[in-house]
Amino acid sequence: MPFIDARFSTPVNEKQEEVIKRRLGEAIALIGKSEAYLMVQIQDNCKLYFKGNKDEDSAFFEVKLLGKSTKANYEKLTCALCEIASQELSIPTNRVYVKFEEVEYWGFDSFMF
Repeated sequence: MPFIDARFSTPVNEKQEEVIKRRLGEAIALIGKSEAYLMVQIQDNCKLYFKGNKDEDSAFFEVKLLGKSTKANYEKLTCALCEIASQELSIPTNRVYVKFEEVEYWGFDSFMF
């Protein structure tokens, strides 16, 4: 039951959005989750201030998942998310933040996992 909220300071066209969505679906396996239940939100043109300014492009990924994974897996996913931002939108990896949230309760289709 993962959810990835991807926010970018840059515009994202439809082709880029499709590639990013596909790559996020592949990357989620790094923490032992499946794209089958992955929900993704992609927001572009966000006003992201980093180090007190918005002079350079930035990205913020928030990953929520049912249960837990390991620090090593989170590190692998962080690397993959930084690569996606860099390769698809030319956002420097040192301007990317990733937040993980482990959720104990998650509802879906009128029931709780």
